Amino acid sequence: MTLGRDGPHILRSPLISKLHLALERLFPEKRLFLRSDTETRFIRLKSETQLVAWTGSTIVVAWTIIATAILLMDSIGAGNFRAQAQRDQLTYEQRLNAMSAERDMRATEAIAAQDRFKSALQQISIMQTELLANEEKRRELETGLEVVQATLRDTMKAREAARSELAAIAEESENGNAAQLSEDAIGTVDMLAAVLAETAAERDTVAADATFALDHAAEMELELRLLQERNDEIFRQLEEAMLVSVEPLDDMFRAAGMDPDNLISQVRRGYSGTGGPLTPIQFSTRGGPVDPDAERANSILASMDRINLYRIAAEKAPFDIPVKANFRFTSGFGQRWGRLHAGTDFAGPVGTPIYSTADGVVTHAGWTSGYGRLIKIRHDFGIETRYAHLNAMSVSVGQRVSRGERIGDMGNSGRSTGPHLHYEVRVGGAPVNPMIYIRAGQDVF
Repeated sequence: MTLGRDGPHILRSPLISKLHLALERLFPEKRLFLRSDTETRFIRLKSETQLVAWTGSTIVVAWTIIATAILLMDSIGAGNFRAQAQRDQLTYEQRLNAMSAERDMRATEAIAAQDRFKSALQQISIMQTELLANEEKRRELETGLEVVQATLRDTMKAREAARSELAAIAEESENGNAAQLSEDAIGTVDMLAAVLAETAAERDTVAADATFALDHAAEMELELRLLQERNDEIFRQLEEAMLVSVEPLDDMFRAAGMDPDNLISQVRRGYSGTGGPLTPIQFSTRGGPVDPDAERANSILASMDRINLYRIAAEKAPFDIPVKANFRFTSGFGQRWGRLHAGTDFAGPVGTPIYSTADGVVTHAGWTSGYGRLIKIRHDFGIETRYAHLNAMSVSVGQRVSRGERIGDMGNSGRSTGPHLHYEVRVGGAPVNPMIYIRAGQDVF
């Protein structure tokens, strides 16, 4: 340390001295004078102090620029996200409208198919009656023809016998025995002549009737063949309609993990609606082989019965969607933050209507920790649906609800980060992905 005019100085190394000189060139030492009424003071700003101040100012300005850029990017990103969400919402609404239109078209086709089937059944009944009547008439004609032929043969034999007897009488007359003819012989000849005339007339009538019967039988055979072809066309159209109607329903239940045959058995055992299952048609075969038309008609009736049972089952299984207004999916079924998210979340405004996805009975309608306001509905086939975080509930325990019936409003109750519906489907108490049922139903309805 050395003493100088400005006070003590610390000896510096050459490197430090060079850095100090460089700083002095960049930031020359400055003095800030502070003047008052009585005195004047100054503050000396060293190069190092100016460097620290400049560095701090640069950091503050850089941080301000970066923070502003981040906020601007977030704002732009949020705008893009909202625009994307609006586009997704518009796309989803268009898809819902298309699926709704397709569902209405399918329903219209099913109703039209049922109407066509009823009309076809009426035509089949009329045609069956006509067939039986024509068959009976044909048999009567065959029997009458046989009787006419037998009568004709007997008449021909009688005519030949009369001719033989007349020839014998004529021969006796030629031999000079004409005088011995009695009045009885003359009467016999007259009678035989009359019988021969009647037999000839009857023979002509029988021949005409036989010709007419043969011609009419050919016409009846042609009419029966045309009628059978028309029946085949009607049956073919009905079978195609049943195939188009049944296969999508089979696929829907299989996609939901439900065995269609077991499902139909359960519905049939518990069926209590009007009408009951369709009864097979009984056609009289008079002890002969089974009528193929009856088999085809009964097969169509079985398909219609299957469609009817599918309709009942579809009302009892949660194939519908719980939110029909505008919404967005915010979280799906699966692992989330190391825990199982047991349902699907539908986000929307508070008060958005919530609907039951299937027929069932309300087993819980109240506050549950975590779920907030919660509704549980028990359905057939061991299925339960849950509707959580509600703002309001419009059903009570024990109440029976129908598919599409409004049961509450969307809210933000319980452990929730925003207004949404947490929707669960449980089978036998175990949670399953609700979208399996929703997508399966959207593919058909």
